[in-house]
Amino acid sequence: MVRDMLRRFVGSAILAVPIILYSPLGTSLFGRELAPPLGLSPGLLGFVLTSIVVWWGGWPFVSSAWRSLRRGELTMMTLIATGILVSYLYSAAVTLGLPGEPFYDAAAMLTAFSLLGHWMEMRSRFAAGQAVEALLQLAPPTARRVRHGQEEEVPLEAVAVGDILAVRPSDTVPVDGVVTEGSSYVDESMLTGEPIPVAKGPGDEVVGGTRNQQGAFRLRATKVGADTALARIVAMVRDAQSSKAPAQRLADLAGKYLVIVALAAGVVTFAAWLVFGHQGVSFALSAAVAAIVIACPDALALATPTAITVGVGRAARAGVLFRNATVLEAAATVDTVVFDKTGTLTEGRPSVTDVIPAAGVDEAEIFRLAAAADAQSEHPLATAVVEAAKKRALAVDPPSHFEAVPGHGVQAVVGGRSVLVGNRKLLERNRIMPGLERDAERLRAEAKTALYVAADNRILGLVAVADRIRPSAKSAISALHDLGIRVLLLTGDSRATAEAVARTLGIDDVRAEVLPGEKAAEVRRLEEQGRRVAMVGDGVNDAPALAAATVGIAIGAGTDVAIETAGIILMKDDPADVPVALVLARRVHRKIKQNLFWAAIYNVIAIPLAGGALYPSLGILLKPAWAALAMSASTMTVTVNALLLRRPGHARA
Repeated sequence: MVRDMLRRFVGSAILAVPIILYSPLGTSLFGRELAPPLGLSPGLLGFVLTSIVVWWGGWPFVSSAWRSLRRGELTMMTLIATGILVSYLYSAAVTLGLPGEPFYDAAAMLTAFSLLGHWMEMRSRFAAGQAVEALLQLAPPTARRVRHGQEEEVPLEAVAVGDILAVRPSDTVPVDGVVTEGSSYVDESMLTGEPIPVAKGPGDEVVGGTRNQQGAFRLRATKVGADTALARIVAMVRDAQSSKAPAQRLADLAGKYLVIVALAAGVVTFAAWLVFGHQGVSFALSAAVAAIVIACPDALALATPTAITVGVGRAARAGVLFRNATVLEAAATVDTVVFDKTGTLTEGRPSVTDVIPAAGVDEAEIFRLAAAADAQSEHPLATAVVEAAKKRALAVDPPSHFEAVPGHGVQAVVGGRSVLVGNRKLLERNRIMPGLERDAERLRAEAKTALYVAADNRILGLVAVADRIRPSAKSAISALHDLGIRVLLLTGDSRATAEAVARTLGIDDVRAEVLPGEKAAEVRRLEEQGRRVAMVGDGVNDAPALAAATVGIAIGAGTDVAIETAGIILMKDDPADVPVALVLARRVHRKIKQNLFWAAIYNVIAIPLAGGALYPSLGILLKPAWAALAMSASTMTVTVNALLLRRPGHARA
């Protein structure tokens, strides 16, 4: 379609050159009348060439206008086709003997310039959609399915949930799944925009369309076909690009009325010049055609969708997915961002942050004994201690006795030594003086859990465990403040933990110890105060709050429930993409307002000018051909302005 429009434009532009040369416009340009070849009259040559331009080059406009009329609608194509056909048919009538002056040049130039404007519009839409279409090509056509220990290559469509698939070095992962054996690094840049490959091993999730690096592994398919992350991303971006924002619906309504106004302006202009201006039919008709053509609301109709199409495509390349245009427009008005803590501002899993040994105790000894005692515990804090010991490659002896003490910790016998790992109450229960109290208080003030480690009735030290704050969280909060946005923390954690995180990150306000069912009520309370709220979360218990907010934002590691509820999905586990999304939304919104302003100013100035308002005083009258050029220029202006969103600088705050 884009190539066809380009072919029609090039062909029409080439034919328009001799039409102009042998027209009255050519005579005025060269100071003398040029003689056509083969003894043809200027009128006959103009008729033959313009007929090709109108019925071949201008056919998309004429056919579209005809279909609209059959449906009882008046559209932009109606205006363009009216201008082309009136210019052409009147000129043909003059060639056949009607008194007057033909203006085939107007019909030819009007067709060529209109084709140019529409080709640029289609080209911008095509370019904006290319990134999305390229995603579809990432999925390989086949996969290596493993059955009875043998690999067989099968079409991708034949893969079912539960199938075991083999992925070799440099292969593209065929579908979403979980690694069952082997390990490798996987390039997920197509999904997250993050260029650094991610380590994958048994139990890790992989996404279809991502690129395996040097290792080999097998995966169990969990999502196939339209359910894969890749297919859902493409569907979401397509839906967003084709959806209509509130501003676009208003522009469409204004455009419909403007079509009627333009046709009325043409009729009034023709009648006024013919009756009151004491001008001939040619003059009056030329002014009327110019008024109809220049009033074509192409720029008004393209102001919003072009910016949205380009903006949504640009956001997708940055790992930010907008569900639809309404969400994008709402995101531009956000003045308050509410963050969930766990898994959003933090990594969502506890890890060891500090080890504080008592006097004369070796740090490695604390780790060995604590990890051995915790080895059989399923508590997340115990798991964090065991993982930390593994990272330090410490030899951990299995306990000969293990007992979990609910609400306090664990006690075990390791290498003949009686070991306790837990809170202060566990030590007091065993009549051990805790010690290291100042260190424990400091750790608690930093939102860390202090685990006491004791052996043979003696305190050995403290192991601090916490849900680590994401490295980019502080810069994300700072970027939101730079945008004039107020930031709140909404969490079910204790007030001490929540306030410690808020102090570290510079968050403005805290709502702590909030039950899952109360989060949505807190968001609604903020909105009742007149705030425009974006809720950022990742878990099932965040879904009601995401739905209640002006804009719900699901961070990359979020659950399916959170993603289905949110209006914006961040493909990376990175809170820094929250300000990126809001900046993109604001810039798209700004482009829409700029384009609508330009389209409105253009019509206010251009319609009277084309109708001949300046002719009586200044002798200025806009010819139909120049009206077509002005109309195309206005279309190009809003298109190019929207395309500026594709620059990399428009993706970051």
